[in-house]
Amino acid sequence: MRDMVNDIERVLVSKEEIAEMVKRLGKQISDDYRGQPLVVLGVLKGGFVFMADLVRAIDTPLELDFIAVSSYGASTKSSGVVQLRKDSDIPLTGKHVLIVEDIIDSGLTLTYLKEMLEARNPLSVKIATAFDKPERRKVPLHVDYSGIVIPDEYVVGYGLDYDSEMRNIPDLCVLKRSVYEK
Repeated sequence: MRDMVNDIERVLVSKEEIAEMVKRLGKQISDDYRGQPLVVLGVLKGGFVFMADLVRAIDTPLELDFIAVSSYGASTKSSGVVQLRKDSDIPLTGKHVLIVEDIIDSGLTLTYLKEMLEARNPLSVKIATAFDKPERRKVPLHVDYSGIVIPDEYVVGYGLDYDSEMRNIPDLCVLKRSVYEK
C-alpha cells in the first residue's frame, strides 16, 4: 500500500483548476452536440473520474458506456500493443461518438480506438481528454477537446494511478521519481 502523502512530489493541477477545465469542456461539448445523437465512451479505468464530472457538465441528452483497453500492464510506459478488454454495448451507427480519456501521451491507444470505432459507421468520432502530453506523441493525433496540457512528468490522481493506487487523489500530482524508478 502506497503512502499517498510522502510519495507525492507536488500538486501539478489543483482540484479547483480541474473543476474549471471540466466546466469549460462541458459547455463546449454541449454547444457542439446540441440536438444530435451523442454517445460518450469512457476509457476505463482512469477515465471514469473525468467522465463522471464531464457528463454532469454536459447539458444535452447523451448515452454513455465504457470501453477498456490496456497498453501499459504493470509498467510505467506504454508497450505500444493495445488490447481491447471491454467493448461498448451501444450500437454506434448513426451517432456521434465522444471518447473520454484521462490522459493522452503517446497517442497509440487513442489512434487504435478511434480507428476501431470509425469502422462502426458513426456520424463522427472525437476525443476528449482531461490531460494532454503532446511532447510524448509517437503518432499524429488530433485531440478535439483538450483539458490541460501538462509537462512530461509521471502524474497520479484524478483517476490516474501508479500500480493501481492513488486514483482517488482529487488533484493531479507529480509522483516522486524514487517511487517508480526502483
